[in-house]
Amino acid sequence: MKLVNYQLKHPYAQSRIGVIEDNKIIDLHGAQQELLEQSKIVADSYVIPADPNTFYQQANIHIKHAEALWEQIKQHSTSHVFERDDVVLNTPSPTPSKIICIGTNYADHVKEMGGELPEYPVLFSKFNNALIGPEDEIYKSEATNKLDYEVELAVVIGEKASKVAREEALKYVAGYTIGNDISARDLQKRTPQWLQGKSLDHTTPIGPWMVTASELSDPSNLAIKSYVNGELRQSSNTEHLIFDIPYLISFISNLITLDPGDIILTGTPDGVGFAMDPPKLLQSGDIVTLEIDNIGTLENKVIAK
Repeated sequence: MKLVNYQLKHPYAQSRIGVIEDNKIIDLHGAQQELLEQSKIVADSYVIPADPNTFYQQANIHIKHAEALWEQIKQHSTSHVFERDDVVLNTPSPTPSKIICIGTNYADHVKEMGGELPEYPVLFSKFNNALIGPEDEIYKSEATNKLDYEVELAVVIGEKASKVAREEALKYVAGYTIGNDISARDLQKRTPQWLQGKSLDHTTPIGPWMVTASELSDPSNLAIKSYVNGELRQSSNTEHLIFDIPYLISFISNLITLDPGDIILTGTPDGVGFAMDPPKLLQSGDIVTLEIDNIGTLENKVIAK
């Protein structure tokens, strides 16, 4: 199931949780209420939240009910169906309490950046000000002359995770999406801490939807690619992660409690613009396209701001 955080293209429209299938968006809460009133689906005291923030606060509980509801909805017609062009898609998990990023997690990327293989995962953070939706534009701030792209598999946490064993880690995942860890290399490199180069306003697209963990049960063998203006820049596979997703969840949760809706950006492969000779960094007007198998495509334009 592909879950979207969407809103209709009209004034005062609110964000809502839906499912996207065949380029159509079905509003889960609205369809549930309509079909219950018509006695077309089995009555259930459990109501799917309409609000994405509420939904992701207990993501795995709501996803379990949403998946059962979705099987019923597919058997009936509902008026709560919208064409893809009639809605705007927003960041799947709209207000994560934490955005935890993993640096140097593909060996070839470590090599191209002139680093050494890490003994432990390299953790850094982003803030919500950096997050944008799959249809938003990436801001190229005047503060940087070296803006770069990074395609990454993003993990959305589904339930509170503290001191989780590696063997149990995937049970805590709500689903997976695509992230672009846009990086201002000049700001990133001027101090030992990377934060200032990683959290500029309006620079981190996430989306376009979240594929639930039940549909994407094995994230360890997914082709991952990036393009700039149609030119292939990065091409790898998540099987090449130095620290895989179960290890990362276990490692992080033994340091920091993960909450539902939190996002882990798992690292980027080689092929970033900064490491090219000569460097190929992002400019205003560039189109950055990211692809991950079994998830989809995330595409955003860069604009000067």
